[in-house]
Amino acid sequence: MTDAATGAASPGSATDRPVVRVSAGAVRGTRVDGLDRFLGIPYAAPPVGERRFRAPEPAAAWEGERDASAFGPTAPQRPYGAAIAKYLATVEVPGDDILTVNVWTPVDRAPDAALPVLVLVHGGALTRGGAALPTYDGERFARHGIVFVSVQYRLGQEGFAVLDDAPQNLGVLDQQAALRWVRREIAAFGGDPGRVTVMGHSAGANTLAALLALPHAKELFDRAILQSGPLVAQPAGKAGRMTQAIAKRLRVPATRAGFAAVPADDLVAHQTAIAAGGSPAGRGPTVALAIGGEAIPRNPLEALLSGAGRGIPVLIGSTSEEYRLWLVPTGAVDRASRLTVTLARLATRVPARIVRAHRARRPGAKPGEILGEVITDMLLRGPITRLADSRVGAADSPTWVYEFRWRSPVDDLGAAHVMELGFVFDRLAQPDAIGIGGPDGPQPLADAMHRAWVAFVTDGDPGWERWSERRPVQAFDADGGHIDYAPRQDELDGLPER
Repeated sequence: MTDAATGAASPGSATDRPVVRVSAGAVRGTRVDGLDRFLGIPYAAPPVGERRFRAPEPAAAWEGERDASAFGPTAPQRPYGAAIAKYLATVEVPGDDILTVNVWTPVDRAPDAALPVLVLVHGGALTRGGAALPTYDGERFARHGIVFVSVQYRLGQEGFAVLDDAPQNLGVLDQQAALRWVRREIAAFGGDPGRVTVMGHSAGANTLAALLALPHAKELFDRAILQSGPLVAQPAGKAGRMTQAIAKRLRVPATRAGFAAVPADDLVAHQTAIAAGGSPAGRGPTVALAIGGEAIPRNPLEALLSGAGRGIPVLIGSTSEEYRLWLVPTGAVDRASRLTVTLARLATRVPARIVRAHRARRPGAKPGEILGEVITDMLLRGPITRLADSRVGAADSPTWVYEFRWRSPVDDLGAAHVMELGFVFDRLAQPDAIGIGGPDGPQPLADAMHRAWVAFVTDGDPGWERWSERRPVQAFDADGGHIDYAPRQDELDGLPER
């Protein structure tokens, strides 16, 4: 058993304290129920003091054995607002050593084992999240013979400020450093450094799409799972609106020195206040990936459509009602009118026939639901389809597409953003999974999704038809899953590119 808040082994539960040596020193983890866990291992130095707003630097070596029985500190952040906090938990662990990884590995592996590796990059809108959330526990994957790794990285302004004299997208550079650590060190935990799959959700999928688009992506990983993540970055001027708003509010220059003079918690507080007007629809400044610099030299989707990421198998998809997490708890889905939909359509240049197609398929839908569907298509389903189409015919670039359709009974959330995580990790009984999906999520669906993810990590094929001109989508519902061909294509064809 473990403590859900810290990830530390409960008293009396560990029968041994295994030790593994990595380049920087020895780490002593915990052994529970046939699994070894090593938590809070630094892959880079704490990004504080002179290292704030600088590229990640190597972690310092240590003497003796470093305790690896609890998760490391989380990046500075605030809990979600009241409307969303009911469904999305936050775990905050104080401290500076935030650039850490966590490893789960089977005890009964052979001495010379070379097991497949799965690396998780958490989501949270680039402003929240951490590896210590109960749903992200790697136990189920490790029990299937996978070495599971989760990564923490800089968030908010510490990781994504657009400053005049500092690298952009520092959080993405952190992830590169973590993945190079995995390539270099994972063999010590029984993992195969030549079989590394990355998995990201939401903002985590967004950052991994940026890594997939890099010319040297194959140096970092071998396969990719992208769940409910935008595939784009913004021009630096637009991505930097939050940074500029904070600078104006604090009356400091948007430079490394200006922001380094402000305590990290103060930056988070001002960012949170300013972001209250932001939304996926584009109102107000938000934290976003910025185009430019080493981490994201060009728009990721543009690069991917031009052939970047070829040779790396991809499993990608979304939920069928992503927007409901954004619009239902806040009441925005009820406030929108037909005029709201029309004005939004004109502003985004969505053809009227696409809105008509949505209404024809959902005759009883509220205007806010139609608006949410169009937003979801523009942010996720449209770009996912375009990316998958661009890889058809590339023998070394198989792509599989899924859509999660099971509808939660909790507060009319339906198949909202985040809903699939408890099923993918096969952890439906965790409090954060119950909070959004209720206590009766169908276990057969969790079995099917978890089995597919395990198969992709271990064998490179999740077990359904790969993407082709037929556009097969694996629809995950309570029945465990079935193929739909080109579902709702009339709602996607002609959608404006973002």
